[in-house]
Amino acid sequence: MPQEDEIIDLRSDTLTQPTREMKEAMMMASLGDDVFGEDPTVRQLEGKLAGIFGMEAGLFCPSGTMTNQIAIRLHTRPQTEVICHKNSHIYLYEGGGIMSNSHASVKLLEGDLGKLDAEAIRQAINPDDDHAPETALVSLENTMNKGGGSVYQLEEVRPIRQLCKETGLKLHLDGARIFNALIHSGERAHDWGRMFDTISICLSKGLGCPVGSVLLGSQAGIRQARKIRKALGGGMRQAGMLAAAGIYALDHHVSRLEEDHERARAIAAIMGKLPHVKATLPVSTNIVIARLDKISPESFLEKLAEKQIKAVKFGPDQIRMVTHLDIEDRHLEALEERLANWKMTL
Repeated sequence: MPQEDEIIDLRSDTLTQPTREMKEAMMMASLGDDVFGEDPTVRQLEGKLAGIFGMEAGLFCPSGTMTNQIAIRLHTRPQTEVICHKNSHIYLYEGGGIMSNSHASVKLLEGDLGKLDAEAIRQAINPDDDHAPETALVSLENTMNKGGGSVYQLEEVRPIRQLCKETGLKLHLDGARIFNALIHSGERAHDWGRMFDTISICLSKGLGCPVGSVLLGSQAGIRQARKIRKALGGGMRQAGMLAAAGIYALDHHVSRLEEDHERARAIAAIMGKLPHVKATLPVSTNIVIARLDKISPESFLEKLAEKQIKAVKFGPDQIRMVTHLDIEDRHLEALEERLANWKMTL
């Protein structure tokens, strides 16, 4: 059981600390200059992830924002348009990068729990008209952060892939938490690799690495992506120490993601009993979004903070909690105990 003053930090799965074994792997990594393409551990990580998804090549980058933005720039040009859900990370949380990096427009769509379907995308494709930007790219997100960690199934993506082939559009996946999605669905990474032109995979969330994301794509696409990464300042030198953490995580931290999912479901059950929690979104993976009633997120978070519990505001009437490598069953027990007398203190 955590000490009374120990903070239970559920703000994000980016908070994870590398394990002792991961640090040992990092210290033992073979190194070279990755800008010259000579870091063997970086090459190993890129090849490993490309192999897992059955794609041709990978590119190691500092962040998932960078891998997403590189993909968007790769697939668009000025005066073209990106179709995505209105709550997509690439639109809400990447600093206006679609505009500033690619000079592209964005068309925002509605969709249940943050997911899109082929017909909605078809209706959103612009006609060949001088007044409208040319539609160039469709971007999906799996799991969907603002959808409470909702998960696409392959059967939902196949019609979108077919539509993109028919219309000449590129299809990108913001797969920051793709391994959470695969653990939930039981589907094969290879099958997902066949659906997309590019996939962005984050290593520093549920997989527990300190830094890093990988962009997957074709050999030609990744060659061009390296040039874009250079222009964005993403070229790293002896990056193998970071890449080694990714290799360790892929070998040791994927199957355990189901533990995070189970704990998220337990947290949703605890939160659902609290006053002023109207509902929680369905929990598929490691994200819990609680909708509040008659209390602001700020006030609710203040009450949680009094009990040494951290979460984040996630909308005008929502808060978010995320389970991760450093949240254990003992933290759930402490969470339930600290909130047991919530009715008397709120």
